[in-house]
Amino acid sequence: MKLLAKRYARNAGAVIGLAILLAVIVMALAAPLLYEESPWTMVAAPLIPPFTDAAYPFGTDMLGRDITAGLVWGARVSLLVGLLSTGVALLFGIFVGTVAGYCGGRIDDALMRFTEFFQTIPQLAMAVVLVAVLGPSVYSIMGAIAVVSWPPAARLVRSEFMTLKQREFVQAAIVIGQTPARIVWSQILPNAMAPIIVSASFMVATAILTESSLSFLGLGDPNMMSWGFMIGAARTMIREAWWMSVWPGVSILLTVLAINLMGEGLNDALNPQLRKRGE
Repeated sequence: MKLLAKRYARNAGAVIGLAILLAVIVMALAAPLLYEESPWTMVAAPLIPPFTDAAYPFGTDMLGRDITAGLVWGARVSLLVGLLSTGVALLFGIFVGTVAGYCGGRIDDALMRFTEFFQTIPQLAMAVVLVAVLGPSVYSIMGAIAVVSWPPAARLVRSEFMTLKQREFVQAAIVIGQTPARIVWSQILPNAMAPIIVSASFMVATAILTESSLSFLGLGDPNMMSWGFMIGAARTMIREAWWMSVWPGVSILLTVLAINLMGEGLNDALNPQLRKRGE
């Protein structure tokens, strides 16, 4: 762990990304303490410009709602959806990729055709249809994002398994009579975790962008404030109140950028040989 942390710390961008993401997480966790009232509450005069009132540093929207409160509460939604939907997608993707990569043959062919079916449909289009059918809620959004996110994870895990199962330590485990389940869990999967972890970080960033897109289109949870909803609600007020869309847009940008920088840092730390070859 110390060596991994050392390698990670060498990447300045990754350290900055981690700092930004930690700040967003702390802000999200502290939302009930910072703003006890609902972010939907009208607390002041409409369209107060940013940095003109200390009580509302980022201004208010056309209904007098505090933009800062919306940003803080919106962080909770983005992180919740990003982390949980990615977790579900990874579990299913790892399962499919493990079975396909280890078994091979007709089972591999069938599972890969099933995976390719989901990959032929644009992710956002499928997510929009699923949320529209199930009804806008945080659960349907997480489910839809998980459904469209698992195929790349499955293909990655399959590729790793097909490579690793040919290695000497796996062949030795087969020779001494270990069961397939034991070989998968104790030999192959631990050695395949590095690329899976890196891929998971990018999946979280994509999930946050997808959730923001759905909320922008009016398919977000109507009971939860989100950054995408804030941008969508402000699109008719861009000229009169630029801050209504700029601040949530900057929040999305910084969060996704931070996660991507962390992903690159993890890739460098977990695969130092690849970095040396690239240099």
